[in-house]
Amino acid sequence: MAKKSMIAREVKRQKLVAQYATQRAELKEIINDQSKPMEERFRASLKLAKLPRNSSATRLHNRCQLTGRPHAYYRKLKVSRIALRELGSNGQIPGMVKSSW
Repeated sequence: MAKKSMIAREVKRQKLVAQYATQRAELKEIINDQSKPMEERFRASLKLAKLPRNSSATRLHNRCQLTGRPHAYYRKLKVSRIALRELGSNGQIPGMVKSSW
């Protein structure tokens, strides 16, 4: 189980990303538009830099929904390999059987 503070930090980042997503997209569109004057694009890049760092989507890290583990994460199931193995052993995932030989 991951530390509660790390899980809470990740939730806070997710909220910030959702809150600033449209604003960041608009500013990036202005910055990447070559037809706009250089001054306007520069002002947009300064505004983008003033936004909170944690509002960037690249700061997010996938975590297991059950344990909060950040490593060995299966995107399709949104759980870590350890949680996946436990769920499979308990028969809670259809078609998955723990292998033994």
